[in-house]
Amino acid sequence: MAPSPIQMDLPERVGETPTQVRVGLVGKGIQMSRTPAMHVAEGTAQGLRYRYDLIDPDAMSAGADGAWDMGNGTGQSGAEPHLADLIAAAEAQGFAGVNVTYPYKKAVIAHLDELSDAARHVGAVNTVVFVDGKRRGHNTDVWGFAESLRAGLPDARMDTILLLGAGGAGGALAHVLKTMVPQGGAKRLLIFDAHAEAATALAEQVGGEAVTDLAQAAADTDGIVNATPMGMAKLPGMAISADLIEPRHWVADIVYFPLETELLATAAAKGCAVLNGSGMAINQALRAFELFTGLKPEAARMRAAFEAFTTS
Repeated sequence: MAPSPIQMDLPERVGETPTQVRVGLVGKGIQMSRTPAMHVAEGTAQGLRYRYDLIDPDAMSAGADGAWDMGNGTGQSGAEPHLADLIAAAEAQGFAGVNVTYPYKKAVIAHLDELSDAARHVGAVNTVVFVDGKRRGHNTDVWGFAESLRAGLPDARMDTILLLGAGGAGGALAHVLKTMVPQGGAKRLLIFDAHAEAATALAEQVGGEAVTDLAQAAADTDGIVNATPMGMAKLPGMAISADLIEPRHWVADIVYFPLETELLATAAAKGCAVLNGSGMAINQALRAFELFTGLKPEAARMRAAFEAFTTS
């Protein structure tokens, strides 16, 4: 049986009025991320001194004392920092919290004290808040993707959906697709992952079907959703062969740097309805900003910051 819809979390910092906030994004290959621009623009508009750092092991170096700089440092050290060290350093340096992306959304859970209902239900975290001496994990991807899908593909046929990727993002999207799509949940959710055991585990969790034959799955499905990192600037390419995409399919991608991935360009050229990753990126950022600050963000303002970045 598919799980019931996930209740969204309440803000972490109700009643507080911070004057300065420092947060960051932990992930690999994230130098093109538009998330910092959205957060800083919104924080500044609300009168905050708001700093957002990219914490990317691919572009970091250790200081003379061996401590990792949480700012936007460049260069390579001899050994990559462990996720535990990155989280501990951010907390020690006074961050309000961090966003988490590929490849850490599941691994970060081992380093947290508490999980929100959404994060526990999905089994992945994309937002960590440091408050009251605790590290609390949240998942704003769920709401972010659900809102993006509702607005971007409201009339698309969603009886059967093929989900590519069963990792941290895939877990969040699987729950959305089974319970929160505009028509009330896909009748069949086909899940493919290069690691078949991951697809099987996620399928059992959400009431989907793990598949190994992509050609058959594509023939059966109404739409294709990419929840893998394939298509990122760091990982170019596609998680499905172009030959399997048909004009009748709709295709969604959560990757947003670049905004038009090879998958979306290929699908659009075939006449498919497509949904890029901008909606999910903006919506999850709205929720994360509120968790970090306790302040209500303005959606139009954060969208404008996102769009200004893409055209700059």
